[in-house]
Amino acid sequence: MTIPVSLLDANLKSLAMIHKGKVRDIYDIDDQHMLIVTTDRLSAFDVILPDPIPGKGIVLNEVSNFWFEKLQHLVPNQLSDLTLRDVLDNEQDCQCLEKRGIIVKKLKPLPIEAIVRGYLIGSGWKDYQKSGKVCGIQLADNLQQASQLPEAIFTPSTKAAVGDHDENISYEQAIEVLGEDLAKQVRDISLTLYNTAAEYAYERNIIIADTKFEFGLDDNGVLHLIDEVLTPDSSRFWDAKAYKVGTSPASFDKQIVRDYLETLAWDKTNPGPALPAEIVDKTASKYREVQALLTR
Repeated sequence: MTIPVSLLDANLKSLAMIHKGKVRDIYDIDDQHMLIVTTDRLSAFDVILPDPIPGKGIVLNEVSNFWFEKLQHLVPNQLSDLTLRDVLDNEQDCQCLEKRGIIVKKLKPLPIEAIVRGYLIGSGWKDYQKSGKVCGIQLADNLQQASQLPEAIFTPSTKAAVGDHDENISYEQAIEVLGEDLAKQVRDISLTLYNTAAEYAYERNIIIADTKFEFGLDDNGVLHLIDEVLTPDSSRFWDAKAYKVGTSPASFDKQIVRDYLETLAWDKTNPGPALPAEIVDKTASKYREVQALLTR
């Protein structure tokens, strides 16, 4: 298999940059559209690392597009009908961004992230150990690490700027931010999206332990699914065949990088440390593996 050339920055000259995120570069096109380029940048512990993961951006983009199409009957999404060649004059730019760039509608992003948890892991597990709750939601006693919850739960968070940490909030706090009607709409569609995707993935031996959705509104107030969807960066994917309650299952994502970084005397602030080639290669392979399992 040919490994794609890494892309750390889009560096487009023909369009004005709107925003540079942890992974995505966003460019202005016109009043109704913008270009999102998914790079190979990798962040860990909210720090962008100096080494890209070759082809990671392609995987994230193609997996997101797969889910956008699969779930479009449930909620409108950000994708437009325009192609890269409709907006870029430079053929070299078009070829470079062919599998990384999408033209999307300009929507008003909601100021929260819609997190859905189907299993007790990560910050949810830590929360449960302290209080028996996850983001204010009371759970049954005697649950173990990685236990499947009786039903998926909606646990929103605030959106943090690059370098800051997101903060979990309660559903009641989400209502204060969004209003009751919109908060309920976001909660209900998030749970529907998660349950639909989780059932599909499980048939392919992948457990979606939890995931993060983002939404935006158009000029008519219609809710749209935006950003990335059910990727290894926005979700925790486990191998269903290796899953075992009471453990922290290995995930199809950048956990390899996190585990390596935990062995270093690094204070988790900028600048991030360089990654060994072995860690980069293993991480790239893990991203490609989950893409193949999901989209085959």
